[in-house]
Amino acid sequence: MDVSLFDFELPESHIALRPARPRDHARFLIVNPGRNLTDSHVYNLPNHLRAGDVLVLNETRVLPAALTGRRPARAHGGGGDVSLTVNLHKHLSETAWRAFVKPAKRLREGDIIHFSDQLSAHVKDKQAGGDIGLEFNLSGSALSAQIEAIGAPPLPPYIARQRPADEKDVQDYQTIYARVPDFEKDSEKEYGDGSVAAPTAGLHFTDELFRALQSRGVQIERLTLHVGAGTFLPMKSDDTDDHHMHSEWFEISPEIAARLNKAKSEQRRIIAVGTTALRALESAGQSGRLEPCARETDIFITPGYAFKIIDGLMTNFHLPKSTLFMLVSALSGLENMQAAYAHAVKTGYRFYSYGDSSLLWNMSDAGFDGGT
Repeated sequence: MDVSLFDFELPESHIALRPARPRDHARFLIVNPGRNLTDSHVYNLPNHLRAGDVLVLNETRVLPAALTGRRPARAHGGGGDVSLTVNLHKHLSETAWRAFVKPAKRLREGDIIHFSDQLSAHVKDKQAGGDIGLEFNLSGSALSAQIEAIGAPPLPPYIARQRPADEKDVQDYQTIYARVPDFEKDSEKEYGDGSVAAPTAGLHFTDELFRALQSRGVQIERLTLHVGAGTFLPMKSDDTDDHHMHSEWFEISPEIAARLNKAKSEQRRIIAVGTTALRALESAGQSGRLEPCARETDIFITPGYAFKIIDGLMTNFHLPKSTLFMLVSALSGLENMQAAYAHAVKTGYRFYSYGDSSLLWNMSDAGFDGGT
């Protein structure tokens, strides 16, 4: 498909630099069939669901993956010390990460980057776009603990360009239900310890909202998908067929798969909280039933895709011409989403990671009845 079909005008003033406070007071656009739109707030989510509905959350934890480093002056020329910004984006092994580094042009293979008295890394390789391979001097839980100690929240580029991360972001850019890390246990897994971007739909949830959902009779389930920095990469192709989707690691346990399969068999609705939860569910459910698994997925969902598992999606507002806007257009229809986003821009909804949210339904579902 032509990528330009997914373009729209978005004034920069609509990009949220801070979240709503309290979290669940963000605005909430309900997108029903036939371009029927309802303006609400996230705290009203239970009123748009019914008893027996299942919300599926991504409990991944955001790593403080934004680091500041220093490349010392080289002994045989090449200039003096260089300050570097380093954003970790893919955990490769006990000691190795890939990272986006600025200014990458000041690095050579074999250079040493110092992050603290305890932590350093040498440059293994360089790829396009400032993508650098790093081999650290620490491994496993010791490396994870150092990253936790010295790192900062990895704010999305469209926020980081306008302001630096601060203490408020430490809590704001983390869901309240994020899994608490166990460095000794997690370091044994190839996928690493968490995400380098937040599952942003989940940032709106509060303890009060969870209590209201429980009172409503809504079932809550959790899976894990570790969000990669590829979620922020722009489309470089003019046609969706030419786009190579980034991969992300996810896990769905046998117990959760069994409960969700039971809900499907009982014709209860499954609503993914965020595109990351949706990607995990659809990746594991290509047969029409969820298979427990722990692996990577590079699923790329565009209009024409037949959803196998999910009936609805809670998600923030996405970038023009992004893979995520293509995903929501596949779920609710391109014309429907174009109308919804035009309404959101016109009425002042706030976009992206710290922005407002929406509730979308699978318009291809013949049993769709919207809301309660």
